[in-house]
Amino acid sequence: MKTGGVEVGRRLEQFKTACRKAGVKLTHQRLEIFREIAASREHPDAETVFRGVRARIPTVSLDTVYRSLWLLDGLGLITTLGPRRESVRFDPNLEHHHHYVCVQCGRAKDFESAELNVLPIPPSVKKFGSVMATHVEVRGLCAACAKKTASGRSRAAAKPHRKQKRPGGER
Repeated sequence: MKTGGVEVGRRLEQFKTACRKAGVKLTHQRLEIFREIAASREHPDAETVFRGVRARIPTVSLDTVYRSLWLLDGLGLITTLGPRRESVRFDPNLEHHHHYVCVQCGRAKDFESAELNVLPIPPSVKKFGSVMATHVEVRGLCAACAKKTASGRSRAAAKPHRKQKRPGGER
């Protein structure tokens, strides 16, 4: 399912503004990658975005799509669902609980909440299918990373940010 043209246009302007503010070069490939994801309501994965963009730009690489998607995430223009890019996390705790995940270091911590455990599932979810389990994932900057950031020993997790190029052209 596609998002309406007015909303896609609004998102594209937001993207252009964020790139200018962050000093990120607005390339044709980045624009098309953002357009592809901005027009979708399906929460596409990188490979799906790649296939859509490749239909318009046959020379685009999967690596470019991944890098651009992580750039968009870093600019605060998209969010991720599920596991983060570094690794899949496994949880042996099968009791009903929730997670706090640090957006900078990836540390995941369990927490309990009786209030969250009893949140009603909206009736509109039934049209998607049955619900087998629920949990809340809270994302933020953990105390250790916040302390490092405040002391200047770590890169700020504040969005938007731009990764600096390292010698040799690597990021």
